[in-house]
Amino acid sequence: MDAVFRGGKKHSNHGDTADMMLVHMVEKIRTAYRADVPIIVRMDAGFYDHELFETCEWLKIGYYCGGKRYSNVTNAAALATDWFPFTSRDNKEIWEYTEFKTRQTNWHKARRTIYSRLIQKDRQLVLAGLVKDSVIITNLGMGGPIDEQIRQAGQAHLLTAHQILADYHQRGSDELANRALKNFGHEQLPFKRFAANAAWYYLMCVSHNLFEAFKEDVTAPVIPVTVYADTFRRQIIDTAGKIVRHAGKLIMKVPRATFKRLQFDRLFAACQLAPVMTG
Repeated sequence: MDAVFRGGKKHSNHGDTADMMLVHMVEKIRTAYRADVPIIVRMDAGFYDHELFETCEWLKIGYYCGGKRYSNVTNAAALATDWFPFTSRDNKEIWEYTEFKTRQTNWHKARRTIYSRLIQKDRQLVLAGLVKDSVIITNLGMGGPIDEQIRQAGQAHLLTAHQILADYHQRGSDELANRALKNFGHEQLPFKRFAANAAWYYLMCVSHNLFEAFKEDVTAPVIPVTVYADTFRRQIIDTAGKIVRHAGKLIMKVPRATFKRLQFDRLFAACQLAPVMTG
């Protein structure tokens, strides 16, 4: 887990925050999980920065990032002859895409570029120029170490332009992490001063991470790990019961139906066992 709290006037790629985050998190993943695990970073156009691209390539991880429609990119797309269809997951949109290599002035090398344009939405044809075309910059499929790691993992399809486009179209799901954090805590911070709100935010991040770990380690057999905090509260925490003393022991009594539904015996046993460390 990594997080940074900063003012709303600062850009998402302000300073070297994202760059250092990549270095630190990749090291943590490879140390705590597996050294040869393939890592792919998905970024929107706010992180379109050749220094970030070079950091990813130096770390030997994959990336795809929303690109800019510079003149050399649009000119290359205008000259392209090989266009392929792509249908969104919900079948409401049809795109066509092509790929080529582009290199901007301050880049040290050319990078793979996937250019796509919307041609049909909700069964209605879209006139060219009315909708912004999409550009993706990636190092996947460029013969780097990440390609071999992906193939060894049996996921060679991730290197195809079609799959890269499909994965990038799902980047909206990345925002669900922010939604889950706000659902766990709150969207409006309680203090007036920046430092106090920063401390509160970091505590909320740590607490939310512990909450997600608890769902994974303890309550997964009873409630899906994908539920948000409010659902978890209603189904697990907001449970009627009472604590009584019997034979010198404290006993929590809950309705029989609740005990069976939530499998309190399994939850209690799981709470008493430390999670198994792997790797």
